[in-house]
Amino acid sequence: MTDGSAPHPPIPAGAERPPAGPGRRRAPARTRRRLAAAGLAALAAVVAVTLAVRGGAAPACAAPPLEAAPPLGAGAHTGKATFYDSKGAGGNCSRPAAPTNRLYVALGPSEYAAGASCGGFLDVTGPRGTVRVLVMDQCPECAPGHLDLSAEAFARIADPVQGVVRVTYRAVVDPALPGPLTFRIKEGASQWWFAVLVGDHGNPLRSVEVRQNGSWRAADREDYNYWLIPSGAGPGPYTIRVTDGYGHRATATGIRMAPGQVQRSTVRMYGAGAVTTTRPAKPSRSPSARPTSASPSPPASSPAAPTPSEPSPLVEAAASGACA
Repeated sequence: MTDGSAPHPPIPAGAERPPAGPGRRRAPARTRRRLAAAGLAALAAVVAVTLAVRGGAAPACAAPPLEAAPPLGAGAHTGKATFYDSKGAGGNCSRPAAPTNRLYVALGPSEYAAGASCGGFLDVTGPRGTVRVLVMDQCPECAPGHLDLSAEAFARIADPVQGVVRVTYRAVVDPALPGPLTFRIKEGASQWWFAVLVGDHGNPLRSVEVRQNGSWRAADREDYNYWLIPSGAGPGPYTIRVTDGYGHRATATGIRMAPGQVQRSTVRMYGAGAVTTTRPAKPSRSPSARPTSASPSPPASSPAAPTPSEPSPLVEAAASGACA
C-alpha cells in the first residue's frame, strides 16, 4: 500500500552539482566531505533514537502470514457475515448452478484455499439462529473469518437491514448426501487433456485419481475446482478414485469422455455404497503445469453489504502472537 504520493526521482551516481550562483563560493572539497560525514552521523543517531523510542528494546517483527486451509474439524470459529447474490450462477467452484435452496457462502482466499473448501458445508450461527450453507464461491476481498452468505442464508440468521453481523461457524463433518458422486468432464477435454469436476461429496476433497495402465494417476486441483491431468488420461471410460479431507474414499467406474454432461455414479462418498479408509494413498504426481486451453476461473463474489472497519478477530489473534 502507498499513500498516493509520487516518489522523489533518484540522483544519478556521480552527478555534478549545479554551479554556484554569482557572488557565492563553494566550500573546498575536503571541508565538504567532513560536513557530509558529520551530517550522516547525526542522521544515524536520530534514526536510532527514534526506533528505540517507538519500538523499545525489543526488535520489531511482523506477524507470520496465515496459511490457506479450508475449515475442517469440529472447532468453532468467530467472525462476521455479509451477503450477496450469485444470480443463480455456481460461483468460483464451477458448479453448474447455485443449489436449489439458495443457501451458499463465499469464503476469503485463506479459507477458500485455492478451491480446497469447495463442496463442503458450514453451520453458521447469528442473532436469529443457525443455517447450513454450501461452500461454492470465493470472496477475494474477505479477510479470514468474513463469510459472504447468500441473501437467503443471511436472512435465516439476521435481519438483512443490519447488513453485517457477528457470527460463529464450524465445518459440518459428514453431512447428509443428496445421492451418489457426480462427475462432469470439462468442455474442451479429450484423451490428451483430462479435467473433471466432482460433485455431491459432502466433505471437502483431498485428492482425485484416475486409473490408467494399471496404476493410479493423481489429478491436480485448480482454484476453480476442476481436477486436471494436463497430459490426458486416455479416451475413457474412466475409473476415478476420490478421497476427502477425513479419509473417506470412493471409487467410481464407467465415467465417459462426455464433456459438459453431469454423470451420476453408483457410489456414495460415505455411508451405504461407499468404500472408506482412513489411510490415504500416496499416488504418483502428474505434471502440475496449468494447461493453456483451460477455461478461466469464473468471477468471484463481491459483498453486497458494507464491511465494517474493525479487523477480523482471526487476524487480531494472529497479530497478537509473540515474535520468535
